[in-house]
Amino acid sequence: MRAKPPDRKAPDPRAQARKAALSALKKARRMADKGGVELSDWEGEFLGSVAQRIETYGRAFGDPEKGGAGQALSVNQTIKLKEITAKAKGERKPMKRGKGFTRKGRPETAAEEIEDEG
Repeated sequence: MRAKPPDRKAPDPRAQARKAALSALKKARRMADKGGVELSDWEGEFLGSVAQRIETYGRAFGDPEKGGAGQALSVNQTIKLKEITAKAKGERKPMKRGKGFTRKGRPETAAEEIEDEG
């Protein structure tokens, strides 16, 4: 017969999310320092304050509608962290903006010509 494996508890998803978020914040700061990228005052303060809130409260946001129950960062905080990490790597791309309200199926140049005639 096989020996019974020791009793192991399932890992706590909140603790895992907390640890992953803290390591991602530290990694972003380290990459910026190592790459010589100058983070703005706001970005540096963001990384510090989010890390402090995660260590204190276990998550960096208070409103449960802004993120999942087992998440440490809200959706917008995750996006900002990814942008800061990309900047630290040197992969910074300009934000893509929408084209506004245009009609579907008609190219913009054709729409401009029609408006110029009328």
